[in-house]
Amino acid sequence: MREYETMFVVQPEISDEGSAAILARLDAELEKAGSVRLLCEDWGKRKLAYEIENFHKGHYRILRFLDDGQVIPPLERALRFEESVLRFLTVLVEEEVTDIEARKARAAIEEQEQEKRAAERAEREAEEARKRAEQDRAREDDDDSGDADDDDDARGDEEE
Repeated sequence: MREYETMFVVQPEISDEGSAAILARLDAELEKAGSVRLLCEDWGKRKLAYEIENFHKGHYRILRFLDDGQVIPPLERALRFEESVLRFLTVLVEEEVTDIEARKARAAIEEQEQEKRAAERAEREAEEARKRAEQDRAREDDDDSGDADDDDDARGDEEE
C-alpha cells in the first residue's frame, strides 16, 4: 500500500455541518475502496495566494490515507462535484508502506498532538478575544468620560 495526501480548500464561510458532510462523503469513498484513513488535519482559514471564485480566504484540510491508488479517481470526483470545494490536490507521500499497523499508530499520535494544538490555539484565541473586549470597554469608558469634559468646556464658554 501507498500513503497519499489530499489537500482541499473549501469556502471560508462553510458551516461545521457542511464540512463534516464533505468529510463523511470522502470517508465513504475510502471505505468503499477498502482504503485506510489515517487522519484529517484541519489547517483552518488562511489567505489564498490568489482569488478563487471571489474568495480571498479558504478553509484548508488535509486527508491522509493508505491505498493502492484505486480510490483516487472516485475521491477526486467527489471533491470536483462538491460546490463548496475551491481546489484540491492529491499527492503520493510514501511509495511503499509495509507496516500498516505501525503507520496507523503513528497517525493516531499525530492526531492527538493535532487536537492538543487545536485546544491550545482555541484557548489562546479566547484569551485574546477576552483581552480585546476589555480594551474595547476601557476605550468606551474613556470616550464616555471624555465627552463629559467636552460638554463642561462647551457650557463654560457660553457662560462667559
